Amino acid sequence: MRVLGIESSCDETAAAIVEDGGRVIADVVASQVAVHAPYGGVVPELASRAHLANVAPVIAKALEAVPGGLDAIDGIAVTRGPGLLGALLVGMSAGKAMAWSRNLPIVYVDHLVAHLLAVYLQRDLQPGQEVATPEMPFVALLASGGHTAIYEVRAHDDVELIGQTRDDAAGEAFDKAAKLLGLGYPGGPVIDRLAKLGDRSKVELPLPMPSTKRLDFSFSGLKTAIARHVEKHGAPKDERELADVCAAFQHAVVEVLARKSVAACKQRRIPRLVLAGGVAANAGLRARTTQLATSVGVKVFVPPIASCTDNAAMIAYAGYLRLARGERDALDVTAYSKSPDLRRGKILER
Repeated sequence: MRVLGIESSCDETAAAIVEDGGRVIADVVASQVAVHAPYGGVVPELASRAHLANVAPVIAKALEAVPGGLDAIDGIAVTRGPGLLGALLVGMSAGKAMAWSRNLPIVYVDHLVAHLLAVYLQRDLQPGQEVATPEMPFVALLASGGHTAIYEVRAHDDVELIGQTRDDAAGEAFDKAAKLLGLGYPGGPVIDRLAKLGDRSKVELPLPMPSTKRLDFSFSGLKTAIARHVEKHGAPKDERELADVCAAFQHAVVEVLARKSVAACKQRRIPRLVLAGGVAANAGLRARTTQLATSVGVKVFVPPIASCTDNAAMIAYAGYLRLARGERDALDVTAYSKSPDLRRGKILER
């Protein structure tokens, strides 16, 4: 079965084709970083307009990877949320239009569930090669610009939320810190790069909610601390000083994410931990989490960067699992919103 996935929840317009479970045939992403960089963050109206301009060519490019194009597609999966409403409407409309015109089955995918399942994507493999994937259940840390939470994943449609941020997401904290330091947008990659060159002991920043008794997070206080540091000392005057500040900030974020993720594995007695979301591309987070997890017998599964950031392959794969079970969603939005299928794959709160 070949599934076309469409993703437009935030600032990337993406289309991908996945077959035979998780094998990625095509994965096309049109980034909007240049559009939003002058504003230091995503502007919803600009995102929606960019999606309108990009969605058709991005889908067309993905379909070039299979002979017959859309005729070779067996089903469509599209992100239904969470995300920016105007942005989501672009992808939903495109997916429903194609499904209606070709009488193809369609399923609507929870963006967060797709991130949690992205670890099963098989990318750029040689014949006979396989990617190591975790057995279920597993614990997952999902950290991105809009979400930071810990889940227990028992099945693709059985996901339990066991900890989450009380205010800001980790990725948003990286972006705000970068803006305060004059590093531009997005902030995560540049802070990660500079942190490797710095000495975190030179700058004192608090660990946000460090206790592992509860698995929730809070990054608003850390953002305030970095703002006060800049207010008191001024913007770093040279690259060495800048690297020290970045190292201290990254340590504060990464240490808490790593500690609480490993603590969740111990509390749930699950020796498998998955990193997901855009912040999972952070080299410091990968290294520290692996170090802590290995010390207590927990195996860490880290997808390639292309599977961490927003992409349509994860949407296609999550849709594949539903389509393979015979599930379908209605093209009519009103009928869909009333359907019991909406409960499938929904993240359950504690």
